[in-house]
Amino acid sequence: MTPRQYLIVLHDVIATAAATVLTFVIRFDDYRLALKLPDLLKFLPLFLVYAAAVYFVLKLHQSKWRFTSVPDLFNIFRASSVLAITLLALDYILVSPNVYGNFFFGKVTILLYWVLQMFFLGGGRIGYRYFHYARTLQRVKIADATPALIIGRTADAEVLLRGIESGAVKKIWPVGILSPSSTDRGQSIRSIPVLGDLDDLESVIADLGSRGTRVTRLVMAPSAFSPEARPEAMLMRARRLGLQLSQMPSLEAGGVAVQLAPVSVEDLLLRPSVRIDYQRLEEFVSGKSIVVTGGGGSIGSEICERIVAFGATRLLVIENSEPALYAVVEKLLAEPNKAEVTGRIADIRDRARIMRLIADFKPDIVFHAAALKHVPILERDWDEGIKTNVLGSINVADAASAAGASAMVMISTDKAIEPVSMLGATKRLAEMYCEALDADFASRGGERDMRLISVRFGNVLASNGSVVPKFKAQIEAGGPVTVTHPDMVRYFMTIREACDLVITASRHANSVNDGSVSVYVLNMGQPVKIVDLAERIIRLSGLEPGRDIKIEFTGIRPGERLHEILFAREEAMAEIGIPGIVAARPVQASLADLRGWVAELEKGLANNEHDVIYKVLREAVPEFAGEAKLSAGKNLAP
Repeated sequence: MTPRQYLIVLHDVIATAAATVLTFVIRFDDYRLALKLPDLLKFLPLFLVYAAAVYFVLKLHQSKWRFTSVPDLFNIFRASSVLAITLLALDYILVSPNVYGNFFFGKVTILLYWVLQMFFLGGGRIGYRYFHYARTLQRVKIADATPALIIGRTADAEVLLRGIESGAVKKIWPVGILSPSSTDRGQSIRSIPVLGDLDDLESVIADLGSRGTRVTRLVMAPSAFSPEARPEAMLMRARRLGLQLSQMPSLEAGGVAVQLAPVSVEDLLLRPSVRIDYQRLEEFVSGKSIVVTGGGGSIGSEICERIVAFGATRLLVIENSEPALYAVVEKLLAEPNKAEVTGRIADIRDRARIMRLIADFKPDIVFHAAALKHVPILERDWDEGIKTNVLGSINVADAASAAGASAMVMISTDKAIEPVSMLGATKRLAEMYCEALDADFASRGGERDMRLISVRFGNVLASNGSVVPKFKAQIEAGGPVTVTHPDMVRYFMTIREACDLVITASRHANSVNDGSVSVYVLNMGQPVKIVDLAERIIRLSGLEPGRDIKIEFTGIRPGERLHEILFAREEAMAEIGIPGIVAARPVQASLADLRGWVAELEKGLANNEHDVIYKVLREAVPEFAGEAKLSAGKNLAP
């Protein structure tokens, strides 16, 4: 026990003595008190020792007084009740009838003692907490804290108020709450009143201003982001009023409840994130040696951060961009982790170098995120897409296999499903090679224990080249915001969600080594209309679509389709028992056929034989519908 805990025990023992003596003083007159006092003085020391033991068993000394709460008061209620019941048993069963012939305490006396005992034990704690609370408020006022309104239910607001009272949140003081719940109206929580509902923002700001309180910040609780709370409208109104915006991270999202963060557009674009079992991921990654190709990209760099956070022992980052490689390695080395991080410049199309780097590193797992992914660019420079997305992926898969890795995970795309673009066709062919090699290992039985899988997902918010940063830049430039088609829809995920689910899929694949599942599809919820997304981002910027910022439709670009799909017609879908992930069982080709097609592709690329390349793509990926696009790019290829 600490010195502070000894003081708590001493306080509680003194409180018990005071409660006992005061009970007799209040209950009995001078004559009866004088008769009972000698026996009371004999009984009291033994009772105090017993009370101290009860308090120790119930751990009253372990609670921190400045955070005294209902559970602590309930513990005091339990302790006082145990002592009162003990007195009742002594008085009515064990001692008084046998020694005195009558009752020493009596029921009324014991009831009075029980009330006083709870008051003396709890009063000191509540008084100390209020003293600390008042001192914190005084410090906040002296520090010129920013007056703020909390937007959300009172249950969420209490988390922030507790953080302020404890000193965890500084320089902010809520002066009121706007709640979407009708049951919160007219109430107050921790002395902060609910001033109205969400529609009362302007009137509440004006009323507080007229009384000398100028609100400059809104703090949005998690409940303020529910669809019925209309968060876009709230943010737009707040920005027009010139209010700063902060948000309270959700506990379900893994955030720390008392820390405030800027409001992000992405918070309003997605369905609730899929819950991840991080303990299982840590068990899978911890102690492993891992290679990440394309580790300087938006997806690759996030995978690097996640696996280092999950306890990987060694990490090799392969990247062909020197600035990107330098940035990600420096960031990883600056973080507090025990992983040995190495970065190497290499192009996955350089087979000899990739084979050598991965063989020397001897990884347990390879995450292959390097790719060319811009649809219109690959429609024009499709031969570069084949070299990187097909031949480069094959180099990585063969290198991982030769180095003895237990798993290779290729990041694929939903555009590989019944592809209409060169990006989709090249990614589908790379998937097929991994599937064939995975099936080949499974057919060998116990000879090798390696999995090769592909993980498909759609558009990743805030990734390099994604539509959200583009829309933001166009809005900052004054518009217009360009959308290809009014009916264009896409699936969206956050970078972190995508990377966590990629690692989750790889863990599942490592536990199922029969080759039955080699393609995983991430559940991205309902598709989002791009024009709706554009309008929402414009509103989040405090502007009105069509009035302040125009939206222009530019037409569907080469290689694009209106609606992305999650599964091909021939693919069987299988639930694997993991939220957010579904397995696909594509129609597989043999490894011999794949290697034959790859050899023909290499020959066609070397001789610039466009018809040969197209013939191979159509034969390998029969559902590919890109003849016109390939022919259109014929004269643009070097």
